[in-house]
Amino acid sequence: MAESADGRRLVAGVDSSTQSCKVTIRDADTGAVVREGRASHPDGTSVDPRHWWDALGTAIADAGGFDDVAAVAIAGQQHGMVALDADGHVVRDALLWNDVRSADAAAQLVEELGREAWVARTGLVPVASFTGTKLRWLRDAETENAARVAAVALPHDWLSWRLRGYGPTDESPLGPDLDALATDGSDASGTGYWDPVRREYDPELFEAALGKPMRPARSADDTTRGDDDAVVVPRVVAPDEAMGTLEGDVELPGGTVARAGLVVGPGLGDNAGAALGLGLGPGDVAVSLGTSGTVFGVTDTEVADPSGTVAGFADGTGSRLPIVTTLNAARVLEVIGGLLSVDHGELGELALQAPAGADGLVLVPYFVGERTPNRPDATASLVGMTPATTDRAHLARAAVEGMLCALADGLAAVEDTGVHVSRLLLIGGAARNEAVRAVAAQVFGRDVSIPEPGEYVASGAARQAAWVLTGSLPSWEVSATVVPADPHPEVLEQYRAAAR
Repeated sequence: MAESADGRRLVAGVDSSTQSCKVTIRDADTGAVVREGRASHPDGTSVDPRHWWDALGTAIADAGGFDDVAAVAIAGQQHGMVALDADGHVVRDALLWNDVRSADAAAQLVEELGREAWVARTGLVPVASFTGTKLRWLRDAETENAARVAAVALPHDWLSWRLRGYGPTDESPLGPDLDALATDGSDASGTGYWDPVRREYDPELFEAALGKPMRPARSADDTTRGDDDAVVVPRVVAPDEAMGTLEGDVELPGGTVARAGLVVGPGLGDNAGAALGLGLGPGDVAVSLGTSGTVFGVTDTEVADPSGTVAGFADGTGSRLPIVTTLNAARVLEVIGGLLSVDHGELGELALQAPAGADGLVLVPYFVGERTPNRPDATASLVGMTPATTDRAHLARAAVEGMLCALADGLAAVEDTGVHVSRLLLIGGAARNEAVRAVAAQVFGRDVSIPEPGEYVASGAARQAAWVLTGSLPSWEVSATVVPADPHPEVLEQYRAAAR
């Protein structure tokens, strides 16, 4: 087993997000950060996965390599459609979660089966973000590409496959073994063709999406036979099960090498990774403020929301992760900050110069359409403009409030499914802004716990890697500060009136 120079067991966690790839290397026992690295991803909602592979190699090199790392797990952005042909080549650029061209396909799938049936079989109602809707779009819009599809993976599945040495024949030591594809329950539950209750794929729903039969990838000791013409989907492994162990060295982009013997964990979807990194348990709900916004918690009970607002995903431990996702979170601050020619910090300072409620100025922040509520073609709007409210401070305040009010509606939806909220955490880059913290305590009307800044998705992946390596899930301490509740219900009330 690989060890550091001082005898510690080291594990690595990867966060392959929409914007970048982050790598954290930690002590498996204490969770202490040993070193970190990162690399950027290209912009866009349709991306060649090769950029993620290149960024992974660069980020690992930036983190000092994996020579002394015993285990790794990769967390990644959910839902992205990575379609492979029989030779392991990517059929077309991956459609990401925030690509809404499949909105009509989602509506067709809902109409064909009905909301209640979708919730009963998958825990969700299809919207443009989910993988299955992108497969329906591919079937209808790019029939030649659809005909080439031999396997469908998600971003973290594909990266883990490549890291283990698989891929196109001319680019990988182990070649295009599609049966080596593997994933975990948290990411599979965001496809729209996996049941988080039975923890099984739903072949009928996959075929409804792509128009072709599917079969799960076969493990090495699986001797059963199935339809060899069926499209392969990754085998779902248990949260504490190794996806595989490198039998030989694998050369990575950026000049680094993953050494033989490296254990590769199952990985996770990014939100499940954050939940694991934060150590969330029943009663804990996190609001994450990245480019997009999410509200998610951990519960041991089944979650069903026929409205489709709350998706009943699986988490990274075998429990459930009810989640609400918006397309517009920190993006809102970037857009309005750009308009005012200020950075996030300066925008926050301006926001605190205006009163709670911004004297009636409300920003409904649907800048790129919206996923929750499901309005893919919506645009942002600003209402309540008067000579007194049309200034820099009021606009900054409306931006912060609009971002948080949209997520407060998400929190209310999670609670409506029966999830009890005893602790509310605020994470993500925008949570470091003092104005965002203060306004959150007003909009949510409860104490808000702010964990120390950190890469919690990568941390969760590293914690999973330690679990797989040692056989037990470690407890890594996360310190936090608390912003006391400062209820201002009028802020959310006026937002809801404007957002109808």
